[in-house]
Amino acid sequence: MTIEIKAPTLPESVPDGTIATWYKQVGDVVSRDELLVDIETDKVVIEVVSPTDGVLKEILKDTGDTIVSNQAIGSVEAGAVAAPTAEASAPEPVAAAPQSTATAASTAPASPAAKKMIAENNVNAATIAGTGKDGRITKEDVMSVISAPPSAPIASANGRLEERVPMSRLRAKVAERLLHASQSTAMLTTFNEVNMAPVMEIRNRYKQEFEKAHDGIRLGFMSFFVRACTEALKRFPAVNASLDGSDIVYHGYQDIGVAVSSPRGLVVPVLRNSDNMGLAQIEKEIREFGEKARDGKLAIEDMTGGTFTISNGGVFGSLLSTPILNPPQTAILGMHKIQERPMAVDGQVVVLPMMYLALSYDHRMIDGKEAVQFLVTVKDLLEDPTRLLLEI
Repeated sequence: MTIEIKAPTLPESVPDGTIATWYKQVGDVVSRDELLVDIETDKVVIEVVSPTDGVLKEILKDTGDTIVSNQAIGSVEAGAVAAPTAEASAPEPVAAAPQSTATAASTAPASPAAKKMIAENNVNAATIAGTGKDGRITKEDVMSVISAPPSAPIASANGRLEERVPMSRLRAKVAERLLHASQSTAMLTTFNEVNMAPVMEIRNRYKQEFEKAHDGIRLGFMSFFVRACTEALKRFPAVNASLDGSDIVYHGYQDIGVAVSSPRGLVVPVLRNSDNMGLAQIEKEIREFGEKARDGKLAIEDMTGGTFTISNGGVFGSLLSTPILNPPQTAILGMHKIQERPMAVDGQVVVLPMMYLALSYDHRMIDGKEAVQFLVTVKDLLEDPTRLLLEI
């Protein structure tokens, strides 16, 4: 019996997808729920697995083809067994063969899914740069090697080499959204700076107890910023609004997107109802989002919606930048690196760990006064974190 392999049902916000990588060829034996193909959308990579045990009978959509929801992309012959080949029927040589690439790869620091893909595709693990924790090779790392076109340096007129590769759908979508935001909004940015010493003192004082009490969750800076922004958004609803046509939608909740860098590009997973989250839960979810982003496991639902965004260029060393809006949101906060600078305190010069903050906002919906007051509120909450507890 032949069973169709269908593309999954895509959300309304994702009209179509592209076949990224087939992991099996026609005639290969497949197992139920075994990964067959990855479909790349504007936001995430979706895995499609085999519906049954059998043999891959047909591939209807090749790598690079565009597909829509529930479209047939191949078929599996249920219960079939692959025909033996001449090589398979030949007796194995008695002499011990050199260690295969797949065997060597099994000793590499790689996730289980990555090891499986390395073995199935006969990829040399030594050529893969791991982007996971402690250099761990992720599935996304292997995918990038497998799906990458053969290196084709092209000699330019002056004899120097160039290489041309197609832009991924995610990268193209990000570029499109950024260009749209810069051209269709009255974007303005206001700046301020915050003394990070109080937050750093709390973090250094309680980080061991915090980690022990919350099952290894580390206390970082981002949770303080999420909490500070959540409180500030309550006081300035326009900063938490979004634009829908000619209407301004004021949200009675705070869903904060946190920009995360992944091997495929920038993604913005969303912390839902951040007002109901403590520091530990915020840090836990951000860590999980980071791991999912590295492994290509973020779901579309993880990145849908959001009423406000925080981007932390400081982790890469950025001292100051102007973040671009994430439409239809009305504002985005940019964090930057912490750097010691001489500051005047009570008539004395004191060296303090300072961070520049940047708030970009849509001037059509937010007045400069509201934007500045919002940013000052975030600054005040961070410089005196007890305000977060007292809600003052």
